[in-house]
Amino acid sequence: MFKTRDEALKFVYSVNEKVASIEEVDSVICAPFYVLRCLAKRQGENLRIGAQNMHFEDSGAFTGEISAPMLKSIDVSYVIIGHSERRAMYNETDETVNKKLMAAFKHEIKPIFCIGETLEQRENNQTEVILSAQLEKGLNKIPASYISSLTIAYEPIWAIGTGKTATAAMAEETCAFIRQKIAQLYSKELADAVRIQYGGSVKISNIDELMAQPNIDGALIGGASLDPEDFVKFTYAAIK
Repeated sequence: MFKTRDEALKFVYSVNEKVASIEEVDSVICAPFYVLRCLAKRQGENLRIGAQNMHFEDSGAFTGEISAPMLKSIDVSYVIIGHSERRAMYNETDETVNKKLMAAFKHEIKPIFCIGETLEQRENNQTEVILSAQLEKGLNKIPASYISSLTIAYEPIWAIGTGKTATAAMAEETCAFIRQKIAQLYSKELADAVRIQYGGSVKISNIDELMAQPNIDGALIGGASLDPEDFVKFTYAAIK
């Protein structure tokens, strides 16, 4: 929940012509709902706009919610689903995440599917158990034909906005496990096609080391991406 309309437009204008080529990197700004339309109209050829959340129904008596058809109608390309803050603060469940993923795929919006464990769960060696359950329930009955367009964002809850960051080795180990789990649920070919991101206090100082890991395909970046110069640097870090 950052930036007024004018601030958001200023940001897009300042990064539009500077971000890395879309032939090499997919750069996406996931903005608050109220500003999505004006950003989508002004996005450059190398930049895409995404939403931070959506409802799983196409329409209905869901005051305050936004549907996939609404997002599609204003050229939104991506949507974040199941972010840890949505799960923790707004009672998002694996079941609602599953419904939202299905709705996003149905309307050809690319979902960024977030999973992650708490500090207590990690310290109790439950990381793989928790992530397995989130993947199994979140992807329940999702057809294999959709999986190649899926992005999975591993965001350890204990590392979001806390300044704590999983080491590159820890992040790589967990992302490798996620890929193995997708191979079990679908196939090795689809597991190789799935994009797996790391998110959790990603900064300019650690982006290069994280991106160097073989099973980390990108980053879901929060507060550190609010500065336009750093946003551009992050896009080029993916090329390295």
